[in-house]
Amino acid sequence: MKPRIAIDMDDVLADTVGKFIAIYRRDFDTNALPDVFRENSFHEVLEKDISQRLSDYVHQPGFFADIEVMPGAPEITRELSEKYDLYITSAAMEFRNSLAEKYDWLDRHFPHIHWKNRVFCGDKSIIRADVMIDDMPYNLVSFQGKGLLFDAPHNRDNEMFQRVFSWEEIAKVLL
Repeated sequence: MKPRIAIDMDDVLADTVGKFIAIYRRDFDTNALPDVFRENSFHEVLEKDISQRLSDYVHQPGFFADIEVMPGAPEITRELSEKYDLYITSAAMEFRNSLAEKYDWLDRHFPHIHWKNRVFCGDKSIIRADVMIDDMPYNLVSFQGKGLLFDAPHNRDNEMFQRVFSWEEIAKVLL
């Protein structure tokens, strides 16, 4: 039996921050510099009402369907699958449309990870694996294995977990 890795989707496999940047530039400020939002959380940079309006997009059909893949994720997950059993673990229950859209997105971008290895849940404290890669520290707090915090603007202040900045860095840690 191979060791297990639980891998989050949003801001780990999928560039959700990039999707929000594209929407913000399209609907609010075409001159906004993307790097500003890669370095700071939207909540830190934007006025509260605009930040809330931007957050509301996750409820619209199609939001999760066309998010870009994080660089290196497909190739490195293929390599990891030789040594580990990979499980996609997404808290996909919060947003009604996300379940089907994330399922289809995984079919398109990660066909090497079988549908039986997808765990769509609301609370990740039920997950048992040897390693969990996630961008949300609260998912790692109750996790019993090794937690890797995938760097994102919304978790920059957290120092509780080993931080990884890219899929190439994950490969160095786990391969």
